[in-house]
Amino acid sequence: MYKRILLAYDGSAPGQQALLDCNEIAQWSHSELTLIAVMPLALTVIGPESGVYDESLQDGEKGRYQAILDTGVRKLADAGLSARGEVVIGDAVTEIARCARRIDANLIVVGHKHLEGWAARWWRGSISKALIEHAPCSVLVVITH
Repeated sequence: MYKRILLAYDGSAPGQQALLDCNEIAQWSHSELTLIAVMPLALTVIGPESGVYDESLQDGEKGRYQAILDTGVRKLADAGLSARGEVVIGDAVTEIARCARRIDANLIVVGHKHLEGWAARWWRGSISKALIEHAPCSVLVVITH
């Protein structure tokens, strides 16, 4: 049974579908829900191979991520579920796996959209695929087309 579910949420169409699926699972199993939004480090590019950390840019971006997260938590609350949210900064796979360990999650839910063409798939990579290798628990990948 899934008692603690972690949802990696970014507000995208795949994320919205994952939220809906997570909602159904949580209602069925009476789970604790945690939403996590992973924000990449804010770097300003200063050359072809270098960048510098930009704290002012990061503050603005953190507010945007927090607003997306608050919307997801509110949608779950409207459905009668209790959820908490957290914005973290860093590599998505690392931070999702770290949070799952910290809250002792039984299930991680992520959204995934199939990309058209091999070049797009190669360039972007797959967070879902990498997460499966690093996750401390089961991972549900919700597919959208």
